[in-house]
Amino acid sequence: MQVYMRSKFSLFVLAAVLVAAGSCTKLHENLTSTLSTADADKFSNLFLQSAYNDIGVVYEDPSNVGQLEELSGDEAFIPIRGTDWFDGGYHVSLHLHNWTRTNVPLLETEFIALNKMNYDATAVLGTNGTADQLAQARFIRALSLYQLLDLFGQYPFRQPGDNLLLPSKVYSGDSAVQFIITELTNSIANLNPNNGVTLANQDAARALLMKVYLNRGAFNNRANPTFADADMQQVITLGNQILANPKYKYEANYFDIFGPKNSATTESIFSLPNQLGENTGSGFYPAIQNRWYATLNYNQYTPLNPQAGWNGFATMGEFYNTFGVNGVVPTQTSADASLDGRIGGTAYSGVTEKSGLKTGILINQQYNENGVAEKDKIGNLLNFTNAEEVPASIDVSLLPSIETSGYRILKYMPDLSNDATSYQVPGNYFILLRYADVLLMVAEAKMRQAAADNGGALTLVNQLRVARNATPLTSMALVNPTNVYDPNTLLAERGRELYWENMRRTDLIRFGVWNIAWRLKPADAGNYYIFPIPQDDLNNNPNLIPNLQGSSY
Repeated sequence: MQVYMRSKFSLFVLAAVLVAAGSCTKLHENLTSTLSTADADKFSNLFLQSAYNDIGVVYEDPSNVGQLEELSGDEAFIPIRGTDWFDGGYHVSLHLHNWTRTNVPLLETEFIALNKMNYDATAVLGTNGTADQLAQARFIRALSLYQLLDLFGQYPFRQPGDNLLLPSKVYSGDSAVQFIITELTNSIANLNPNNGVTLANQDAARALLMKVYLNRGAFNNRANPTFADADMQQVITLGNQILANPKYKYEANYFDIFGPKNSATTESIFSLPNQLGENTGSGFYPAIQNRWYATLNYNQYTPLNPQAGWNGFATMGEFYNTFGVNGVVPTQTSADASLDGRIGGTAYSGVTEKSGLKTGILINQQYNENGVAEKDKIGNLLNFTNAEEVPASIDVSLLPSIETSGYRILKYMPDLSNDATSYQVPGNYFILLRYADVLLMVAEAKMRQAAADNGGALTLVNQLRVARNATPLTSMALVNPTNVYDPNTLLAERGRELYWENMRRTDLIRFGVWNIAWRLKPADAGNYYIFPIPQDDLNNNPNLIPNLQGSSY
């Protein structure tokens, strides 16, 4: 099954206007035309909305940035299942760190989508928008540039009024980081303090700025990240401003952060809105329902939506076991739900009684809404296994467990409030920046600052763990340099809290364990820290760098 984004763009709000203005239809980074300033001034709000729409294209569907960030890491994989999920072998190449410039079609898709976000936000800055509108555009542009720098090690860039007949400038290294810092600092100063979570807001800009400072040393040297004390102090200062805001509170149920009614969650800082009943798949936001379609078996969700699952994305028992801390070893049974509220395995109101589906990591035998054991397409019991039998090639085609290898993750709970209709057009908001990530970034900066405050970091982490109904840690290292699955580390805590939220690759690089062996991946030579720029874009812009430190391209 091939589920990477099939279209290079979302539906563009100003499609008719742009066509009339002579805009190109294949938006590589060398944008060749634009609206006049006079026309653009009339459409500030529409340009801004288009930039917001672009964010959903990049982040909501797990097959986009999610694949680059998660499948390349230690918490996710997609096994080849016969004729399903081979797709030229690129899913496997992501996990094994042996991709090439041409074998991952997703690279061009994401490079184009991120640059579209960049340029649509820049178009707003060429108008006479309000100070708040321009600040929102700067935040969106900074988000796109941050992600481009993270994934590709560089970004092409134009300011309004630049000569479009010339190749755009390209930023890399610390100058690229510093420009993003300047953009976000400007945004914080000019954003309307009353903006809600679905708009760029001051705390969202602070949270993104924290990410920039925390990853600055890794962006400058991914093989040997460094952490300047001044940067860590910035992370702590910005984070404390957010943590002190009384409007943020932990949810009693972790999965309410991601549930069908999560528009009201008190843990969101910046979210992409979806509306129940709208066709998100062909509208501006691309199919948040793919978050559950991608992982569940073909036969799950009956009778509301027969054969809805794609049976692809999976996780492994080694990640599951990180939920057992202080020497506790999970049993990999339903009893493990008591170890940590984030592990799941519990009923969710409005979903389980209609479909049988439970929260979090789905393991072992699956049951329908009537408690009847479900079966796979070939009639075997639908029993998700740890995939111990999966060979190093991650190919289960010849195994009896071809459909059931790999545990599954159901983090965004399906919206069944309108039965089969809402299953296809759910109301779940997609959470892009949230409170717990801020707390964990502050804890990390405390441990990395010149005078390490390990006790303060542990206090923060245990505050989070208590909120998640998990036993407090008795001790915590930053990372185990030889074992990504060591549960008593801050890296593991980030995994438990933030799994499958589009950031694991970035964390593994920053924590210095990107190249070591983990489940289904041997140690690699360290040539895959960044993704290669697509060849078409290299041809279009000679300023793009085809070879960077840490890349074999």
